[in-house]
Amino acid sequence: MTDQAHVTESGDPGIPDIPGKPTSASRTTLSHIMTHNDTNLLGTVHGGVIMKLVDDAAGAVAGRHSGGPAVTASMDEMVFLEPVRVGDLVHVKAQVNWTGRTSMEVGVRVLAERWNESTAATQVGSAYLVFAAVDADGKPRVVPPVAPESERDKRRYQEAQIRRTHRLARREAIRELRARRIADGIVD
Repeated sequence: MTDQAHVTESGDPGIPDIPGKPTSASRTTLSHIMTHNDTNLLGTVHGGVIMKLVDDAAGAVAGRHSGGPAVTASMDEMVFLEPVRVGDLVHVKAQVNWTGRTSMEVGVRVLAERWNESTAATQVGSAYLVFAAVDADGKPRVVPPVAPESERDKRRYQEAQIRRTHRLARREAIRELRARRIADGIVD
């Protein structure tokens, strides 16, 4: 393992030498009992309620890791695996998977169990969010690098790099398509 006191973002002299933080330093779990106020027309918990819990937990992790305010930049993926019911105790587990210069990918797992039973929690969802660290003026600020601690953390870091590569490629492909359409005189 690299000495965390000397882990830096890039070695770029223009970037401050910020010590890295282990994955466990900002990992958190947010738990909430679902009530009738959380339901949709089908009688299960509304996906938007789960998404808010995901964003809240991921925001707490991003703020902890970056040492200050962080805002949601994107949600790469939100997968609902099973419905959540009234009376379920939902656990939203989040951690920083990857860091860039000013951004962080936070991975989130959503688990549910009956509030009054002693059965194991079941994974009901997952998500990946990107947060940008901001200063008091809302301008991007540098974040500490994340130092994966376990083999699972290392795998998550590598997978996050793949998702980042795909996000950037998709953004560039869309930019190129729009530029071609404008060049062809097509105005939407």
